[in-house]
Amino acid sequence: MGAISLLGITHHYEKEYSSLSDFEPYTQPIPGSGESIPMTPVPGGTFQMGSPGGETDEGPPQQVKVDSFWMATYEITWDQYDLFVKEEIEKLKTHLPASADVELQADAVSLPTPPYVDMSFGMGREGYPAINMTHYAAVMFTKWLTAKTGRFYRLPTEAEWEYACRAGSSTAYSFGSDTTALDKYAWYKANSEGKYHQVGRKKSNAYGLHDMHGNVAEWTMDQYYEDYFNKIAGGLAENPLFLPDQLYPRSLRGGGWPDEASELRCANRMHSIKRWKRRDPQLPKSRWWLTDAPFVGFRVVRPATQPPKEQMEQYWIDAIEDYN
Repeated sequence: MGAISLLGITHHYEKEYSSLSDFEPYTQPIPGSGESIPMTPVPGGTFQMGSPGGETDEGPPQQVKVDSFWMATYEITWDQYDLFVKEEIEKLKTHLPASADVELQADAVSLPTPPYVDMSFGMGREGYPAINMTHYAAVMFTKWLTAKTGRFYRLPTEAEWEYACRAGSSTAYSFGSDTTALDKYAWYKANSEGKYHQVGRKKSNAYGLHDMHGNVAEWTMDQYYEDYFNKIAGGLAENPLFLPDQLYPRSLRGGGWPDEASELRCANRMHSIKRWKRRDPQLPKSRWWLTDAPFVGFRVVRPATQPPKEQMEQYWIDAIEDYN
């Protein structure tokens, strides 16, 4: 057994997953609750990222290498996200694993302000994807989950997301390029009836990941750049990541329930806009909640090799620097 110190908390953690024989699906319990997050292994590799179709921000395609990671099998649901929204610092201490040595700083984990309306917009909560959180809030959820479990969770990079979505394919969708099959895999404009749906009700891709196409668009860690592919050009790009350095725009992937079929392609890219906070009555606008993005959600990843403490702590600093 080893130990890591993160965000003022010292945990004991299980062995590193250093070989593929250890790299298996698992379920991450959320301490202090009956909720858990199924995690699917995504073995690393090299792939052609982007689209050859001439879309302005999807190419030219580049060779990209990503390391192995686990990805949440489903989008984060309200059942899981509400634990974070309703958490209290003292409860966080109480609910850490019994094996943990706890020394929690008062400001170690930032917690959301209460939403001012029902952010599900009446579309459903139990088993449905959480929506309308800002990029900052999604990042803070991963920090909270890391503090709760002692395992390093974060948002996926754009490259990791597309690699996981493709699941070894090179076609427009993970299952091929024929949109007539899309109904089997995705909730989108043609079949969603104007709302999101419970996670996992459609077929998974070859890795076993559900709702990578549609249902809700998913935050990635990256700042959005229209010329992303020119920025990573010049040979094999290894684990590319553009940490945010300004509030807008941030990158999302996957498309959502209001979108056309073409917006659900593996290579399709979305970005955040100020209008997603248009009806926010607060001044300044909330750093936690969107009011006009009921199609935005997220899922988490965990690197197969947990990075050193200093690298994890620097990640949180860099990930939210422009919000401070």
